[in-house]
Amino acid sequence: MNWKQLLSAKRFGMEKYHDDKHHDRTDFQRDYDRLIFSSPFRRLQNKTQVFPLPGSIFVHNRLTHSIEVSSVGRSLGVIVGRELRKKYPALDAALEEIGSIVAAGCLAHDLGNPPFGHSGETAITSYFSEGNGKYLEDKINAEGGRWEDFTNFEGNANSIRLLIHQFNGRRPGGFVMTYSMLASIVKYPYSSIAANGKGKFGFFQAEEQDFKKIADELGMHCIQDSPLKYTRHPLVYLVEAADDICYKIMDIEDAHKLGLLSTEQTIELFMNFFTEERRAKMYKTMQVVSDINEQIAYLRSSVIGLLVDECARVFIENEESILNSSFSGALIKHISSLPDKAYKEATTVSYKKIYKTKDVVDIELAGHRIIGFLLDTLIAAIENPHAKYSELILSRIPEQYETNASLLYERILSILDFVSGMTDVYALDLYRKITGMSLPTI
Repeated sequence: MNWKQLLSAKRFGMEKYHDDKHHDRTDFQRDYDRLIFSSPFRRLQNKTQVFPLPGSIFVHNRLTHSIEVSSVGRSLGVIVGRELRKKYPALDAALEEIGSIVAAGCLAHDLGNPPFGHSGETAITSYFSEGNGKYLEDKINAEGGRWEDFTNFEGNANSIRLLIHQFNGRRPGGFVMTYSMLASIVKYPYSSIAANGKGKFGFFQAEEQDFKKIADELGMHCIQDSPLKYTRHPLVYLVEAADDICYKIMDIEDAHKLGLLSTEQTIELFMNFFTEERRAKMYKTMQVVSDINEQIAYLRSSVIGLLVDECARVFIENEESILNSSFSGALIKHISSLPDKAYKEATTVSYKKIYKTKDVVDIELAGHRIIGFLLDTLIAAIENPHAKYSELILSRIPEQYETNASLLYERILSILDFVSGMTDVYALDLYRKITGMSLPTI
């Protein structure tokens, strides 16, 4: 792969209108702005990240997480772009725009995630693989649909669909984003049947040819045609690193605010990333303020800064192997031994003290129940659309979703589009109204 081809400002769905004229904002900066002002991005404010949506204490939701990941991603991209320009001073490629591309990719990386955090993905997957939706398998396979798209439902693949699919009444190309930005969020650039049962893939059958068009235009290496599988676009590593840095470190800060981790535990987890000499200086700096939350915020920012430098260094040192597709694993897996040990310890503590707490598990239980019920109700309606009750249910689905598509595979995808686009609050509200637990007031 080569940087000139990999960094393309061509817009998906508007290829014939592509030009090289100068604009006040670059195409990649316009990607970022377009996402910021979009409805799917705005809805992230009411989607769970890890902890239940805030009561008296504000913790991260999908929106604040995505903004922070984007900030870290821009820093990574700027550093990498600057170092690549030093390495290739005469190269005719938009290396200076890597920061903008990665920042936009980070904003978009969670757009396709359903409500109720990662448990939402699990709820959809289990509905088809072991729940009430299993009966649909033979029907989907009989018409040539890809059943694995449902039994391995993946928010990453759904993000690509949200960005490039032409929904009813919308323009061709969906969000009409640049090719490079779209490729930067596909962590698993292969189909669900090439996932080897791991449940991670990058695009649904419905978007496979569109992704192939993007990947071929960018010169991404095609490993195999059937089932389709590509190597990653290099900027995926930076988007992934920004996400890895943020969610782990910010979850620890949230856990401290909620009292799940003591101040001493939190300080130690963060200090573990640094040498003894650096730790001594940091303890002195901490004493400048007496507010505990400010002290934790200082340590958190220091850790993020360290991990940004580490991941950028790993990328630059392995640039050639990344371009020739021989690099394996996430950047965070290749950082220096001291921060690597601290990161692994933070991961262990997170699983024990954060991700299995009662409130987090309760969200998972509620998510399974609500999403399962909505899928039951909505899929029954599209299978028998002329029944009186079905007509009432389908009237609740916005016209942009193709519930009357010719193939059952496409109709089920339209239901997943609707459900995965819901906020936690909307999903709960619709569940209550359909079940009669809540009635509108007049």
